[in-house]
Amino acid sequence: MRGGEIKALTGLRIVAAFWVVLFHFRPLLEQAAPEFRSALNPILNCGAQGVDLFFILSGFVLTWNYLDRMGHRWSTRETLHFLWLRLARVWPVYLVTMHLAALWVIFTMHVGHVPERIDTFDATNYVRQLFMVQLWFRPYFDLSSWNGPAWSISAEWLAYLLFGGLVLVIFRMAHATRARSLVVLAVLASLPPVMLLLLTGQFYTPWSWLPRIVMQFTAGALACAAVSRLKLSHRSRHIAGYVALLIVATIVGALYFLDAHPISGVVDSSGVVDVLFVPLVMALAVGIGPLPTLLSTRVMVYGGQISFGLYMIHELVHVSWTWATKQFELSLLDPGGGWIVIGLLALAVALSMALYHWVEEPGRRWMRRMIGVTKPAITDHHATHNGHKLRVSEDLAEPEREPVAVSSLGVTTR
Repeated sequence: MRGGEIKALTGLRIVAAFWVVLFHFRPLLEQAAPEFRSALNPILNCGAQGVDLFFILSGFVLTWNYLDRMGHRWSTRETLHFLWLRLARVWPVYLVTMHLAALWVIFTMHVGHVPERIDTFDATNYVRQLFMVQLWFRPYFDLSSWNGPAWSISAEWLAYLLFGGLVLVIFRMAHATRARSLVVLAVLASLPPVMLLLLTGQFYTPWSWLPRIVMQFTAGALACAAVSRLKLSHRSRHIAGYVALLIVATIVGALYFLDAHPISGVVDSSGVVDVLFVPLVMALAVGIGPLPTLLSTRVMVYGGQISFGLYMIHELVHVSWTWATKQFELSLLDPGGGWIVIGLLALAVALSMALYHWVEEPGRRWMRRMIGVTKPAITDHHATHNGHKLRVSEDLAEPEREPVAVSSLGVTTR
């Protein structure tokens, strides 16, 4: 199996990112466009589950890029190389937005209302935030990070550290297990968070973030191993493309049904649709047809590329507006409120584009040069997987963008 960019999965990232963005913008939508908010209520209310989709995508794409390179045997050098490239991917934007969040709190301490939880801004917590381990010491991700989205980056960093061992196991499973069995194992690996939901009745319980990242990341890795073993005809790939479309329709339909008929004793009933994320990612990875084609368009792929910046900056935009409404007595109930929300979303997108071009990519290239990796991330040559042409990444790792589920700056998830 050769590494490369699966464009449909890159495009899927911007869909997941906007799902999370709209989840956090629900209070604004409630004021500015209550009818729109009400119509999409079942979808918007579970936007935090975009994080689970990103965890699966992360495990899939990293395995796609590194299975052959790191799976044969343990190599400390290769593992450290992998970890540095992961840092190069996330650290520049992470550090910039982390310090922007801190500067914003300092600003609001002296202008207007005092922000919540300023007691978390101390030297010890700064070091934890800096090295992305702040979540590891807390049972809940709420308020764990100065910039709310960073909680899942901390969780991802744990997965990255475990990946060197996980890929050894996945490599051997991929060579000893049939594709169908790997598909079943991937789906089963994604079930523990859903099982905990059904047992406790809530999606958010103490340390629930831990099985979410560990098991869903593993599920994504197993799904990738299954895809690497599949031998699909052109017709089968067409079927897979339509299966992906059917899965999306099923997810949307299930969300509306569960909103109207929640599972008895389960507060976050919509969480059960997580079981469909692994099949969706697999179908998009191998399928061709309307949905994979749409997600593979230049606009969607570019959206996927800037989605990490959108993920990390949008909540700062949201929090800034919330401060402004208190400071200047603004209201979205006034005429033009809908246009203000559209403007805030456009601002978040514009800032994410700026982060991508002026922080993320320059920072990544700079950190890559530190270890002598100077080739461009994506070249013009191609690899083929089951007849599917893929762009090949020189460093075999240019994948995921993870979204958010909570803000530490005064906005909660549910």
